[in-house]
Amino acid sequence: MKQQIQLIDEDATLQLATRLAKSLLVLQADGKIDRKVFSLFLRGDLGAGKTTFTRGFLHACGVEGVVKSPTYTLVEPYQIDTITLYHFDLYRLGDPEELEFTGVRDCFEEDAICLIEWPEKAESVLPVADIECSITIEAHIDAQQTAPARVCAITSNTDSGEQLMLHAFSD
Repeated sequence: MKQQIQLIDEDATLQLATRLAKSLLVLQADGKIDRKVFSLFLRGDLGAGKTTFTRGFLHACGVEGVVKSPTYTLVEPYQIDTITLYHFDLYRLGDPEELEFTGVRDCFEEDAICLIEWPEKAESVLPVADIECSITIEAHIDAQQTAPARVCAITSNTDSGEQLMLHAFSD
């Protein structure tokens, strides 16, 4: 399943992330998503809004405080109740093997949600993404717009991803 969403500003990016996060939490709580580990890949150029999306997603899941991109540490864990959320930023990863040394396989255990920025840097060691979000920067929509809009193309790659998209975009 594919969905394309226009993101006219930062608030729209945060709203989309919140919508997906809340749908995922509902589906997991109801047992409608059978996978306990859910992975979401975020693709896009520098400044496209991947970290903004991640911040909105994590806050919607209950993470409080500042969410910063783990550019140098590669991964930042957050614990909410029984679920661990992992925020990966692989921008500075030189070789996928480097990720193996961080214990990445342990992050894809039960009761985890993994958000991965720049997954193309390590796809050979990552599992298939349930959802992929590709954010592109578009031209201004109209003269009143102060910043370029973004478009988020969302694709489901698994049954769990499909369930999430059906729930999130059923209205």
